[in-house]
Amino acid sequence: MSKQEPAGPGCCTDLSSAPLSEQRAAELAAAFKALGDPVRLRLLSMIASQAGGEVCVCELTPAFALSQPTISHHLKVLRQAGLIDCERRGTWVYYWLVPETTGMLAALLARPGGDRATEAMAELA
Repeated sequence: MSKQEPAGPGCCTDLSSAPLSEQRAAELAAAFKALGDPVRLRLLSMIASQAGGEVCVCELTPAFALSQPTISHHLKVLRQAGLIDCERRGTWVYYWLVPETTGMLAALLARPGGDRATEAMAELA
């Protein structure tokens, strides 16, 4: 794809490839907004780092000094943004990361010609 071609809805080009359409910017902003809350960012991290790729809500809730309904609300926001998905199994709900969405966000922010994201993450560690 050349720099002059518009990015399609499923395209994972970076910001320097072409300007985002108004619709695409609105879609992506919803995902970034969901990640703008520290509790949701921690929840996403806990889900993504779970061995086996999924985690029960019963394992997430004790990690926070928040009520179960508040945790459920944050999980719902992450689900609506397409960052996680879930399935009810009996009494419990199990969550997993949607790698296509997180990959798309990462690709959007990637800068060609350098690995600044890795450098920045190393500085934060």
